[in-house]
Amino acid sequence: MDWECRMVNRVKVLGASVLLALVAGGCASAATAGQRQWTDAHLHYVDFMQESEGPQAMMAAMDDAGVERAWVFGLPVMKKWQAEAPRRPRYYLGDEAPLYYYSATDDIVAQAVLSLPKDQQARLQPFISGFNPTDMHAAEQIERLIERYPGFWQGVGEILTRHDQLTAWTEGETPRANHPALMRVYAMAGRYDLPVLLHSNLTSLREETPIYLGELEEALDAHPGTRFLLAHAGTSGGIEERQGPLGTLPPILRALLSRYDNLFIDLSWSVKDHYLIDDGEPNEEWLTLIREFPNRFTLGTDLVGHFDSMGKVMEEYDPLLDALPKKVAQQLSHGTADGLVPPKGATKSAP
Repeated sequence: MDWECRMVNRVKVLGASVLLALVAGGCASAATAGQRQWTDAHLHYVDFMQESEGPQAMMAAMDDAGVERAWVFGLPVMKKWQAEAPRRPRYYLGDEAPLYYYSATDDIVAQAVLSLPKDQQARLQPFISGFNPTDMHAAEQIERLIERYPGFWQGVGEILTRHDQLTAWTEGETPRANHPALMRVYAMAGRYDLPVLLHSNLTSLREETPIYLGELEEALDAHPGTRFLLAHAGTSGGIEERQGPLGTLPPILRALLSRYDNLFIDLSWSVKDHYLIDDGEPNEEWLTLIREFPNRFTLGTDLVGHFDSMGKVMEEYDPLLDALPKKVAQQLSHGTADGLVPPKGATKSAP
């Protein structure tokens, strides 16, 4: 069975407002007319100081924004507050202090989700992110979290590699998509049927050519049974501010999607403003790409611990969705993301 059909079959129907069905001759989605259905497939529960407005604020923001479900995860790094700093940093770019890996982020997420009523917990898909992607212990660390919270985790990520200034300021070895430690993580994720949300910029702040593409392809080649979601379409706000949007990005993504049926693309954060929509008008090249691969893209807010702008961010995708065929728009707004996560959380008895 191909990836499209597998995804549709795995979608959980969480209410009368959502319906995804298998139809004769292939897979197709259908939703009741009216209000758009949203799944936020990129939501950080905490910021870079590992702080959050809290689970109730997150759920209230989801309700106000019409977001039915969300992939929720922490941040694997924390900004250091150095003794000589003139003030406590509020963001990782706030001063020159480094970042360090912070494994407790997963427990923060788990305790927040578990504090909610069961009906609200069911709207959240928690991901494991709090590990050092250059540490050969990482896969075992993830398995211990699965054992600690059986049936809870539904994905791995956001794994941060090749993230311009953020990578440069993170203490330790440089993470890369094909690092041996991550190769073990991908294999483990495949065994547990967990999707992997991977941040791996295709290039650096100064190079227009995709100098890191080979790292991503090596990971995809080696793990065809693991579903990968490439965060922010393989780019970042830093790249776009330094050298402008990459004109080669759509053809690179087209080639990757054609070659790897286990690859999906996250269109959150800077992709929306620099590529997808210009002055309220959707970009035709990106519309064409999404139509060609209608079940391979997701949307998200990429909020970090503060949730009041969720509705505004999601509404900014409306011009893109309005320009797509209805079923393609439904896949982009929620169907693909819902199909990528397993129907039940991972348990230690993985096959």
